[in-house]
Amino acid sequence: MSTRILAVTLLAAAVGGCSPTPPLRHVADVKQLMRSVTEPAADVYWDGVGTIIDQTGVTEIKPEMDEDWDALVNSAYVIAESGNLLMLGARPKDGGDWMQMSRALVDVGEKAIRAAERHDTKAVFDVGAEVYDVCTSCHAKYASEIARPNSQD
Repeated sequence: MSTRILAVTLLAAAVGGCSPTPPLRHVADVKQLMRSVTEPAADVYWDGVGTIIDQTGVTEIKPEMDEDWDALVNSAYVIAESGNLLMLGARPKDGGDWMQMSRALVDVGEKAIRAAERHDTKAVFDVGAEVYDVCTSCHAKYASEIARPNSQD
């Protein structure tokens, strides 16, 4: 087979084997994505494990059933994928810090998934603090009117 025929065959196979990616159609802007996707998932993760100490004593909060752990795992996936969504299309505010912080959300979300999948209450609690740090770092730069996650506008 000649080089020219081989090149044309490879090109045809490459073009024919690739299906076109449908264009993105954003339904939510960044604020709506935060309010309806990221923050509710983070709330589930943050509220899943903890300790309350008050006048009635000490109350440990932890998942009791597999369904509770599943909710934490699912929320961690949403946190991780939210970072990806923040990097798509017209959502990025810039190509530097925004992308790094969004990637950090993906990374900490993956860590949160692993902690919840292991049913490790200490790790879920500790990673929850890391999720909070990633969120507040981004809010400090890009949403200063919202100092903390879950603050009202």
